[in-house]
Amino acid sequence: MEYPSRLIENAVGEISKLPGIGKKTALRLVLHLLKEPEGTTAELTEALTELRTKIKYCKDCHNISDDEVCNICASHRRDRSIICVVEDTRDVLAIENTAQYTGLYHILGGVISPIEGIGPSELNIDQLLQRIENNKNEVKEVIFALSPTMEGDTTAFYLTKKLRQFGVKISTIARGIPIGGELEYTDEITLGRSILSRTAYQQD
Repeated sequence: MEYPSRLIENAVGEISKLPGIGKKTALRLVLHLLKEPEGTTAELTEALTELRTKIKYCKDCHNISDDEVCNICASHRRDRSIICVVEDTRDVLAIENTAQYTGLYHILGGVISPIEGIGPSELNIDQLLQRIENNKNEVKEVIFALSPTMEGDTTAFYLTKKLRQFGVKISTIARGIPIGGELEYTDEITLGRSILSRTAYQQD
């Protein structure tokens, strides 16, 4: 594709690196920004810069936050006896949108995947174990809300062995979610029912 300006070409190249955006879509966005007042681009640039420089992660659950402790962990309305273990922030947003869960979360930052070179040490597993150890008189149940994939099941299997020492109840969301599907793409009704009808995690 020929571009009328090297500056446009550079901008298109950077924007097209975003997931789901090809060169044509990136070009439309760039041309749109050129038509907008210069202040609009400046505001977008400032917002993205602040995103990268000022964003924080909750010291308890590792959720994205503006403060040291996220709004969920800081809320006195949450049930602190339940911790829902998820892969990333997108899963927290999906579950919160169901309005069916009132406990706390713990974000692993991914799942165990030997093929991709991701082992337990690359995830927030030790932090989860330490969190339960520090609150062992309060935490009664840990829910696995991991995508029903081989990697998700491997991670749940590993966590189950590690959590046995604490004597907490271990459950997993009901498999109303398609096998091999991604949690973030599941509709809110199915996801909400899966949380409510969770079952005890069985380790084969």
